[in-house]
Amino acid sequence: MPIDFDFESALFEWSGNAAWHFVAVPEPMSDEIAARMEGFTRGFGSVRVQVRIGGSEWATSVFPDSKTGCYLLPVKKAVRLAEGLTAGSTARVHLELAEVRT
Repeated sequence: MPIDFDFESALFEWSGNAAWHFVAVPEPMSDEIAARMEGFTRGFGSVRVQVRIGGSEWATSVFPDSKTGCYLLPVKKAVRLAEGLTAGSTARVHLELAEVRT
């Protein structure tokens, strides 16, 4: 049975030299992902996911953010352009764990 989440989150640009953009997975959902995937994460604690924002769908990973305790979802440029998203925009996200641990 797939484990999926629907949420809204503001897009933000990572403060650094690269132009990475992310949305934060809300804390309760991040906590559930962490609990389900404990011991089964990949490099940097990442978790593979399938994502849909608007009409755009893609496979990626979410990464834990030690500052907030939430997972961060990278939103690539092609998706931002296709969905009209800029830093500060609210994205409606459907996220499904690609490798479910029950």
